[in-house]
Amino acid sequence: MTKDIEQGRKAFAQQAWADAFVHLSAASETAPLEIDDLERHAEAAYLVGRADESVDLWASAHHECVRQADLPRAARCAFWLAFILLNRFELARGGGWVDRAQRLLDEGDIDCVEHGYLRYCSALRSVFEGDAATGRTGFIEAVGIGTRFNDPQLTTLSRIGEGRSLIYLNEIGRGVALLDEAMVAVGAEEVSPIATGDAYCTVIDGCHELSDVRRTREWTTALTRWCEEQPQIVLYRGICLVHRAEIMQLHGEWSDAINELEEVRRRLADPVGSRELGAASYLRGELHRLRGGFKEAARAYREANELGREPQPGLALLRLAEGRVNAAMAAIHRVLGEAGDPVSRSRLLGPYVETALEAGDVEAASAAAKELAAIAGDLDSSLLQACADHASGTVLMAENEPEKALPLLRRSWMRWRQLEAPYEAARARVPIALACRALGDEDGAEMELDAARSVFEGLSAEPDVTRVVKLSQVVVPRTAGGLTGREIQVLSLIAAGKTNRAIAIELVISEKTVASHVSHIFTKLDLTSRAAATAYAYEHDLVSRPKAG
Repeated sequence: MTKDIEQGRKAFAQQAWADAFVHLSAASETAPLEIDDLERHAEAAYLVGRADESVDLWASAHHECVRQADLPRAARCAFWLAFILLNRFELARGGGWVDRAQRLLDEGDIDCVEHGYLRYCSALRSVFEGDAATGRTGFIEAVGIGTRFNDPQLTTLSRIGEGRSLIYLNEIGRGVALLDEAMVAVGAEEVSPIATGDAYCTVIDGCHELSDVRRTREWTTALTRWCEEQPQIVLYRGICLVHRAEIMQLHGEWSDAINELEEVRRRLADPVGSRELGAASYLRGELHRLRGGFKEAARAYREANELGREPQPGLALLRLAEGRVNAAMAAIHRVLGEAGDPVSRSRLLGPYVETALEAGDVEAASAAAKELAAIAGDLDSSLLQACADHASGTVLMAENEPEKALPLLRRSWMRWRQLEAPYEAARARVPIALACRALGDEDGAEMELDAARSVFEGLSAEPDVTRVVKLSQVVVPRTAGGLTGREIQVLSLIAAGKTNRAIAIELVISEKTVASHVSHIFTKLDLTSRAAATAYAYEHDLVSRPKAG
């Protein structure tokens, strides 16, 4: 046995994957590796981010097993090869290896657990092709084979696959329960490192899709610990850092989140794939957008798109912040139309409501808010429920229903506080302030705006600081003639000669909402023209008179 072989095996046993890869690579240059070492070499290559080399090594191991007439082991090597390819979305190539291995087992009439592994790959391909129902059936069959052969790795992977399929089929509770059950085996170290890392990432992705903050945080922490125990692992560390950055963003730790994302870029300078980098670029765009770095945000969203990560809804919200309402509406409408399942739609409906209100389409915003509330109830997600309450409250404000809006907006604020999400909580206080103002409670409005501004300033959320300062500078006189505070604002601006569009821009509301306020003012004061409204405003000291000379 050569020294490199000995050191490679020792490093592999110690989970020093980079060292194992280097030594086994050196040994292979001297003489062909035995099948055990060839498999170690392939696994180490994958874990240090050399996916292409790992594919070649698994193929070599497969061919060597076929040469030795060890068909079950050949099928197992083909499984790992297909596993890598399918997770890189090379579905035809991965499926070809599954078919090849299945033919070998069928021709040999061999009853072995590898049938279950191949069934798992076929089910995985079905899910990636958008057929969750067929995928679920395949995963159930794989679980049965794994149970019959007492193979915890196969049953774990397959239960996770079934759980994700159930979520896609809108059976959320059953799906999440299967994910939790499967992770017990992962925690008990009953599966290989590749399967462990994949299990963590798949479950975290599922929890993230469901906006399940608690589970996402819990499993991300566990994945972080697992990665830290293996300093040389590369493959799963990138997505681990991305999920950590997402949690930091939610908790208002924006500078730390940026640092985590820079670490992703450093570690994945020679990436095994674009998925992690795409996710990191998108999140970087979000952080730049929130801080007012619009040019940097646009570049990050474009980079995310180039790496295969849909840049919406962030890009639509960026266009909205830039005042390009039509572009924002077109983008968010397009991507929402493409989202066919409730989980995907849940992440888009809140931004859609915000954009539709700015575009003056209160009816579309109302429909989207109702759909979001229904999905939030089905998914039982505190985060989505906070989003839904906020969306419903802002729609009611646009419909000139501040009394109905206020309880929903306060509930949204409380949910965000419970989730320890300071930015979103502060953002919820802005429409609360506007509702207080509309009901004549100017002191309450100013306190809410001051509290929100303090948080925004601490986060360097410059666009929100600017908006709150502008809203705080609006002086609202006492109510008169039965008008609400907001209606008096609108009346004073009519008297100043402003058009509905100019009023909408100044008060940061839609033009349709302004028109609604004007109609209510005319009805309450029994007026028929803007000139009459202007005269009323001056007669009742609701606007400053122009100075003479």
